[in-house]
Parts: sequence; structure tokens; C-alpha cells
Amino acid sequence: MPIQRGMQHSVESTNLADLLERVLDKGIVIAGDIKVKIVDIELLTIQIRLVICSVDKAREMGMDWWVSNPAFSAAQATAQLQEGTLQRIEERLNRIEGSLAPAREAVPVPLSPPAPSET
Repeated sequence: MPIQRGMQHSVESTNLADLLERVLDKGIVIAGDIKVKIVDIELLTIQIRLVICSVDKAREMGMDWWVSNPAFSAAQATAQLQEGTLQRIEERLNRIEGSLAPAREAVPVPLSPPAPSET
């Protein structure tokens, strides 16, 4: 009985981690233009520019827009989150107090606890 063996290829296999490391190290640019025209009248133009690379590679290329953008600053984001949360809490507290104000006026609140009754 003959022995069957699979074919061996001379091409090395690359796993996803190696491919991702290579792309982030070197960088990749995807560019494209989409134009919609009817009778030589341009109705819509979409220009797509996509750069995929590591942060270090982007800085080498001169891209560092995220450094000065307040949306990407941790301190700025935390301050905005705290301010928004505090404002929502205050609004909710005011609504609750407003709805309880008529109920408080209708029910008298004793100043001292009632004396225990003996039975």
C-alpha cells in the first residue's frame, strides 16, 4: 500500500499577528475618490483617505492631531464628564424637591419623636 503525503508549499505561512505588526510598522494608505455625475454635472464627490499605522509611525510622518484635540485629552474628557454628570444630578434633585414641596406642606412634621405609650 503506497503512503500518501500532503503537498508541501515553499511559501511561508504568515499568521495574523505578524501581518498586523508589519502593517503597523510600515503603514498602509488607502485612497479613493467617488464621483457621481449626470450629463457632466457633478452631483456628489466623496474623497476617502485612510491611513493605518502605529502612533510612532504617524508621528514620524508628521501626524499628531490627537495631541491638541480636547476630545482626546483625558483631563478634558474627565472634566466634561464630571460637569455633565453634576448638572444632571442637580436637575434631578431640583425636580424631586419640586415634586415633594407640596407634599411637605400638607403633612405636618413633628419636631420631636412621639413618646412611647405604655400598654
